[in-house]
Amino acid sequence: MKPSPPPLHPLTFAPVYKEKVWGGRALERLGRALPGSADARIGESWELVDLATTSASGGGGGAERSAVAHGPLAGQTLAQVIDRYGPALTGALPLTESGGFPVLLKYLDASANLSVQVHPSPAYAATHADAFLKSEAWYIVDCQPGAVIYKGIREGVTPDQLRAALQTNTDAAVVPLMIEVPVRPGDCHYLPSGTCHALGGGILVAEVQTPSDTTYRVYDWGRTERELHIDQALACIDFGPPQVADFELNTAVNAHTTRLVSCEHFRMDRAAVDAGDRGAAGTDQPTVWMVVAGHLTLTAGEHTVAATAGDTVLLPPNLHATYEAIQATTWIEVSFPAAEAGTLA
Repeated sequence: MKPSPPPLHPLTFAPVYKEKVWGGRALERLGRALPGSADARIGESWELVDLATTSASGGGGGAERSAVAHGPLAGQTLAQVIDRYGPALTGALPLTESGGFPVLLKYLDASANLSVQVHPSPAYAATHADAFLKSEAWYIVDCQPGAVIYKGIREGVTPDQLRAALQTNTDAAVVPLMIEVPVRPGDCHYLPSGTCHALGGGILVAEVQTPSDTTYRVYDWGRTERELHIDQALACIDFGPPQVADFELNTAVNAHTTRLVSCEHFRMDRAAVDAGDRGAAGTDQPTVWMVVAGHLTLTAGEHTVAATAGDTVLLPPNLHATYEAIQATTWIEVSFPAAEAGTLA
């Protein structure tokens, strides 16, 4: 008889770092010991990932799976834990076609502008087997004064006009066609797949997205070392401002929680508590906490996990966990409408 697996507890994961030409070292401000020399440009920290495959230009090709960082399951991948525990970990959450966890969570450090890009539209993904939807939301953790993002194409711009600007390949031609949005810490923006967008320089974001890294670049701010995908992108772009009013909510849930985004794929709530506050953590479905400021502990049974700024914690369903804020703490809670419905959105 196989021994019973250890009881589930709040799970933390080892970050997976990705160097990018636009990256920097801002994650050190969250207490991270980043790999490489002081000149290594760490653009992405993949906090929770369970991908059977990645694109060569995004994740580097091959599979990418988070590994548990602490506790009796340390060293096991998220895929192995899902296989071992099944619904005890995933609840009613519909998994991906390959059996993976249905979100990818990251931190992005944009010391310079990311490429102007688009992810496959639903129509394009339906007819291209190697293209996967990537709807995402950015929570602005920190940014320099005057920082901006680019979110959609200006009203009235046609595909032919955009193609001509991209062929000109200059800031003066491309930027005026984009919708420029100033940002500040605490803002949250939803970018449905098909939205032409770019994260501007000087911004650190927590990103919640569907589990894909299919990206089509159309403009790279004068950088020449990376491939562009203009034809694929023009087949995917939803022209005009993104229709996100029904998804970007910014509404109070209770005294310390604000609902930021609710879409068919995920929900994002911001919770902010004072030092010394205590409360219940988790629900009857999986939830994920991305701690963006402060320090708290999460306790379930005999297991206590400390989480500080930059840490990400997966709470299995029905864990009956509690939290205690050691300092004033803010976190983003990611939950799943599809799990409540019992169907894949």
